[in-house]
Amino acid sequence: MKVSFSFVSLLLFSSSLVGLLLFGCSGSSRPGPGHASPTPGASRPSDTLRVPEDTLDVGEKESQEDSLRAREEVGADTVAPPARSFSSWSDSVLASLSLEEKAGQLLMPWMLGDFAPEGSESHQRVVELVEEQGVGGVIVSVGSPTEVAAKLNALQKRARLPLLVSADLERGAGFRLRGAVHLPGAIVLGGATEFPSLMALGATEDPELAYEMGRVTGREARAVGIHVPFAPVLDVNNNPDNPIINVRSLGEDPALVARLGRAFVRGVQSEGALATGKHFPGHGDTETDSHLALPVIRVSRERLESVELRPFQAAMDAGMRGVMTAHIAVPSLNGGDGLPSTLSREVLTGLLREEMGFQGIVFTDAMDMFAIDRRFGRGEAAVRALEAGADVLLMPPDPEAAREGVVEAVRSGRLPEERLDASVRRLLEVKEELGLDRRRTVPVEGVPRVVGIPTHEAVAQEVADRSVTLLRNDRNLLPLLGTRSARVLSVAYRRPSDLLAGRYLNAGLRSRYPRLVTAELWRDTPEEVYEGLRRRARTSNLVVVSLHVTAVSYSGNVAVPEEVAEFIQDLAQARIPHVVISFGNPYLVRDFPDVQAYMLAWSGTEVSQKAAVQALFGAIPIQGRTPTGIPPFFEIGQGIQLPVRRVP
Repeated sequence: MKVSFSFVSLLLFSSSLVGLLLFGCSGSSRPGPGHASPTPGASRPSDTLRVPEDTLDVGEKESQEDSLRAREEVGADTVAPPARSFSSWSDSVLASLSLEEKAGQLLMPWMLGDFAPEGSESHQRVVELVEEQGVGGVIVSVGSPTEVAAKLNALQKRARLPLLVSADLERGAGFRLRGAVHLPGAIVLGGATEFPSLMALGATEDPELAYEMGRVTGREARAVGIHVPFAPVLDVNNNPDNPIINVRSLGEDPALVARLGRAFVRGVQSEGALATGKHFPGHGDTETDSHLALPVIRVSRERLESVELRPFQAAMDAGMRGVMTAHIAVPSLNGGDGLPSTLSREVLTGLLREEMGFQGIVFTDAMDMFAIDRRFGRGEAAVRALEAGADVLLMPPDPEAAREGVVEAVRSGRLPEERLDASVRRLLEVKEELGLDRRRTVPVEGVPRVVGIPTHEAVAQEVADRSVTLLRNDRNLLPLLGTRSARVLSVAYRRPSDLLAGRYLNAGLRSRYPRLVTAELWRDTPEEVYEGLRRRARTSNLVVVSLHVTAVSYSGNVAVPEEVAEFIQDLAQARIPHVVISFGNPYLVRDFPDVQAYMLAWSGTEVSQKAAVQALFGAIPIQGRTPTGIPPFFEIGQGIQLPVRRVP
């Protein structure tokens, strides 16, 4: 069903009225894999979403109240038909589109959220995509919240049809709309709310926190004009050597991933955003980065149903409206034809649509990833994705080639136009349900009242605080006493581009240890630096080692250099008091098994670093439990519980 609210006409870019547009989401109870699909047209339960009154002006409030009264008059599962010549806006638009325009609606190219003055190369590129290629949407990357909102408003005004806007928001809106640092002063410019990694959420085991994380993510996304946060990650990370999922996953236990994922979806969609689970049918059990090559998941169909597919089914049953495909080959699903799931009809249509009953939007993962782009021509890849059952072609490396490939496939009879129409109709219906046919811009002046506000930051801090997990604490090193005269060495291993790694941790340490000495290591740090650190460590009362290692696209590696592991092992052998904190990959301890104290903070975000400091000194209880096993040392659910330290 669709619920449409009547809104004011499109507003001028510089003077939009305050308001956040929400949409009604519907969910259904769908059969699990191997069961019959639901009867087409069967009624589905639906939630009515109401725009918060404090974000509406008088006219919008009255319009919403009229819409709700009309809905109550005709029943919970129907709406009064709009006064149009067609049954809906989406039907009317679809009937008016040329073949080329239909193909354009399926394209969702990438754009930066940076400042791009008119006439600049980056500005012209995006304008051409919207005005000449007629793309149906964009995926926006990094930028400030207000700049992204302004840029999207400008694009929406240029587009003939409203754009569906997406973004990777796995850790909240701050995952893309935060993190800018002004150099050389290293001034942090702030931004949207950034949460710890999803595995931190898994360490809390709390569905209420998952709901709140999803809710804040959805609310901030809609405030800046993003309709589709590509979240949550529903992959079950059951391979410790997975180089691309890792802490992006909620954990290794499919039941926990399903429970938290379902709650996250409900939170996102309660704020009128379209939750999108990824990466179907499950990217957790691989040692290959699909940005670099094609991973192959060699497990049985029975194992898939009990592990990989379980979180997706739970999220679909909760009404999840979007699914992103995985560029992985799963021989047990498609007979071993070697095709990526993104291009496999057996996976996207046979399994996802027909067996699991999914009726929402199917987004491909980025079509420029090597698992696709190095194996197929760019037009051919687009056609194969549609033949498989995808609706949206995300980040095509050559949008024009993708559109031309689809048009030619229809004209040659290879791809029925009815198949193209089905995807275009789904997209237009979602845009109508979002209310974009009536209002496609957002009030830029309202962004600071919604995005990154203290109440949202408090939710992120709570997730971080409750996720801190202690797996080893030999000789009861923690909690630290914080003796101000102590000689403390803090060593951080990070990527050169990770400018904030250790910043908040060291600030917290220095507030307690005025004599703190800090050092940083990179992958190419020379051996003489390590020798100097060993000498310094021997004269220190405590060494704190922070490891900022996370999954990064195209890196293919989530390990620490051998030199870093040897340095930690040397500390243990010399019995120098030390604690290692992983601000990312939890499996690193396998390289330094004799570590004295090992703490997991799960991400290098500001809230996670601050939580780690508080936990080190016993200012907050340590209560996290690892949602993934770390063979052969720790099992799922382990975690040393420490109460708040009592100060005499």
